[in-house]
Amino acid sequence: MKVTRRQTLLALALLAPGSLGLSAQSAHHGHTASPHASGTDSATDPAWLEQLSKWRAQREQELSAPDGWLTLVGLEWLKPGPNSFGAAADNPIRIRAKAPDHLGSLDVSGAAVKLVPPNDGFPAEFQLDGKPAREAALTTDGAKPSTMTWHGVTMVVLTRGDRFALRIKDADSPTRTGFRGLKWYAPNPSLRVTANWIPYSPPHVEEIPTLIGTTLHMPAPGIAEFTLHGKPMKLEPVIEGNEQDKLFFILRDTTSMITTYEAARFLHTGLPSNGVGKPGTLTLDFNELYNPPCAYTPYATCPLPPPQNRLNIPIEAGEQRYSH
Repeated sequence: MKVTRRQTLLALALLAPGSLGLSAQSAHHGHTASPHASGTDSATDPAWLEQLSKWRAQREQELSAPDGWLTLVGLEWLKPGPNSFGAAADNPIRIRAKAPDHLGSLDVSGAAVKLVPPNDGFPAEFQLDGKPAREAALTTDGAKPSTMTWHGVTMVVLTRGDRFALRIKDADSPTRTGFRGLKWYAPNPSLRVTANWIPYSPPHVEEIPTLIGTTLHMPAPGIAEFTLHGKPMKLEPVIEGNEQDKLFFILRDTTSMITTYEAARFLHTGLPSNGVGKPGTLTLDFNELYNPPCAYTPYATCPLPPPQNRLNIPIEAGEQRYSH
């Protein structure tokens, strides 16, 4: 059986020192930490159960949306020079969805990517950023990269380290049309805990490994310290992109060996009670742990938990392993 580079990298990540021996989606609505937010309070709080139910329903809705992660059908690396793309087999980048034979070419020159028409022009209804496609330099990073569409097929060129990749989504992908819902642990208010927030002075940049072997450099403003199952624990969040109003935790626990996704789970929270720069408290609701995109598709480029976020305890809460 052929072992892919992706499978090799995942195995190495799971066996890295400090691991367990085997970290746009669904942006959190945000909780402002409160010293009174605890499992005891949540146990008799129907509002918490209702909020959690709504959050989980929203999570499934976003995942299965026409542009959600279940529609991701390709991640193709661009080479220097022209990279023609379309459904025809003679394209270096083949769109494996219902699409014209030749959509155009993505011409890479240094740090720039340009969309160029095929010899007979761009196909009718092929659009760039909601307008008829035209020859243009593409935006490949930031919150709003250039978006190419043809009916239900969406394509975006992304910067990944010093390379470019074409991300392809298809609203009619079998993964989306065959979606039957997610599997969750039962709500457990004892796994909604109040952590002490210890800011870094100064904040530092954390190196976050990814499933494709690259490294992300993300701001880490501090540490959340808490007690779980009678044991003192620490988790380090990062700040993702321009999302300055929330914290992003990439973590793994021992349930990953049996019931949850092997590589990581994610958790978004609001900011600490006194902001990230001062000591305070922070609510961690592990019932809102969710899977990264790579749990559903082999074409995602997911971050993995840093060593300090690989916990040697089970957290039986949140989203479980996805069954295709």
